[in-house]
Amino acid sequence: MNESAQILFVDDDPRAGELFLRFCEGGPYQVRVFRDPAAALEAFRADGADLVITDLAMPGMSGMELLAAVRGHDPDVPVIIITGYSTVDSAIEALRLGATDFIKKPYDTDELLVLINRTLEGVRLKSENRLLRRQLKDERLRYGMVGHGDAMEAVYRVIDKVADIRCNVIVEGESGTGKELVARAIHGQGPDAEQPFVVIDCGALNETLLESELFGHEKGAFTGATHTKAGLLESASGGTVFLDEICNISDAMQVKLLRVVQEQQVVRVGSVRPIRIDVRFIAATNRNLEAMVEAGHFRHDLYHRLNVVKIRMPPLRERREDIPVLTQAFVEEFAQRYHRQVDGFDAQSLERLQAYGWPGNVRELRNLVERHIALADSSVLHLDPRWPDEGAPDAGTASLDADEPDLATLERRYILRTLERMGGNREHTARALGINKSTLWRKLQQYAPDPDPSGD
Repeated sequence: MNESAQILFVDDDPRAGELFLRFCEGGPYQVRVFRDPAAALEAFRADGADLVITDLAMPGMSGMELLAAVRGHDPDVPVIIITGYSTVDSAIEALRLGATDFIKKPYDTDELLVLINRTLEGVRLKSENRLLRRQLKDERLRYGMVGHGDAMEAVYRVIDKVADIRCNVIVEGESGTGKELVARAIHGQGPDAEQPFVVIDCGALNETLLESELFGHEKGAFTGATHTKAGLLESASGGTVFLDEICNISDAMQVKLLRVVQEQQVVRVGSVRPIRIDVRFIAATNRNLEAMVEAGHFRHDLYHRLNVVKIRMPPLRERREDIPVLTQAFVEEFAQRYHRQVDGFDAQSLERLQAYGWPGNVRELRNLVERHIALADSSVLHLDPRWPDEGAPDAGTASLDADEPDLATLERRYILRTLERMGGNREHTARALGINKSTLWRKLQQYAPDPDPSGD
């Protein structure tokens, strides 16, 4: 409900005005009642209002004429028409001329209250969304990323400094935080922006396929190699290679990649002839590579070759101030894609979105918005009251955070409950969480040994 909303109520029947004043007494409204529509119009032009409620049939100036005059002064203020006619033809004509809604006499006061609150909430939501869209327009100028808080400003500052010097970069951050966006921003702002930007998902390919994809192969190098193929590193020469989830590559592949990074040369599988390349490497990881080096799980020499500059992409829970703008960006994206007339989420839903821990980060938020747009049946989106624990156990079961656990425990519980809700299907679970299957598999491995490597 809107605080201190300014309402003009216009009806030539004095009893109607008195009843409306009593009805609004003690409520969050400042009400001015007028029997003369001309006087109401003069007051509106002088002081404005958040909502105008007017009877349709009045002497001197009709409600329709008052509507036109109000619209001429302020095209955005909502106007509710009260009609006492047995048909709604006049009310429909009023809607055509710009009225926001109408209600028929005799009306129930509770019904009018619902209509007032709904109208004012719609006004508030549209106003906030206009602000978000303006902010979003400004934010999108920052390398295609949305965010204006301190955490993202720190990311932007590093991008500014390294974009034009072609040094190698490591981007650390949890899954779903937008590490690839950082890599694309660095490449896109540099002097070689028109050169190739090649993405290699190190977690999606086994070692044999990864080697062939990276370095290429000669004809006959292995079964099925029917022709010579240039590798991705060779094809990316002059540009940037983005090594996503580099923490997943084997020791043997680390050795081969180290040689490429040091010498800027590749040797195709089945060949001994080195080929010169000129590539900037940006490596992304959702694990702490420095800790992996200390534990002996990642080569220190490769780490230091790549770690000329390190950028940490903050998790969404550390940049909650960006959630409304991010949400609006995804609302606009999917409303356009799915041809939905949607303004955005209601205020309570936005508060809940900002309070949530987001184990899947921005990717999970994007997935949630897409799901709500796809299923939208009104212009205002509302989160399910059960979210984020939709399909949770019976009411007698403890809530997700009933015992005030730490964030890691919350994430574990949420992931396992989502997996249970999806019947154990990891593909569906990863999609619901907004993370990829390899990330889900690694997290489940941390919780318990996996008796079923297929997971589906």
